Amino acid sequence: MTWIKKIIAGLVIAVMATTVFQVAIFRYLNPPFTVNMIYEKAIAAHKKMPFKPRSYEWKDLEQISVYLQRAVLASEDQRFMNHHGFDFREIKIALKDIIAQKGFRGASTISMQTARSLFLPSSRTLARKIAEAWYTVLIELLWDKKRILEMYLNTVDWGRANVGAQAAARAYFSCDAKNLTAKQAALLTAILPSPHKWSAISPGPHVLQRQARILKQMRNMPVLK
Repeated sequence: MTWIKKIIAGLVIAVMATTVFQVAIFRYLNPPFTVNMIYEKAIAAHKKMPFKPRSYEWKDLEQISVYLQRAVLASEDQRFMNHHGFDFREIKIALKDIIAQKGFRGASTISMQTARSLFLPSSRTLARKIAEAWYTVLIELLWDKKRILEMYLNTVDWGRANVGAQAAARAYFSCDAKNLTAKQAALLTAILPSPHKWSAISPGPHVLQRQARILKQMRNMPVLK
């Protein structure tokens, strides 16, 4: 049994070292693709299904509209600058809502979503949730907040095979990410919870309501420099 324990310990150490190296590298290098982009292509090939290549083009934070930066903070993680990857206040509220049978509400921070969109496939498993938490810890330890937000804006799934702010801006508004207006930024952010269900081109009443709320909250959000 001792040798089995040594093998398991060795595997755990190897995985931890690999993930630390991954996160450290991306502190300085911009990813050419995300794990989920490769995962989706592999699944489509395995099932012999048609696959539409994802539109993806990296943009530095300075090349992304400050309106979009403020919009995602307002909508996705208003305490982004104050937590260390996990917003325990939101988690507590989410748990209370579940207990009270008020439905499920997300409590993922931008850091958690970045870990998910960059390093992990879109499958819904316990193993992925554990890996997401581990990557979130590493991201918060090795990157600053500006890098986390920059990575999030470039790797988040915006629906219709668009990954990142530049692809979304081009697809939905025929402009570059840096030229998005406040209303456009709020509308793009309004569809993020369900980018494959909701539309920024033909927004329904619920999406327009979300857009209006985000617009009001944006002015209180910081611009990271």
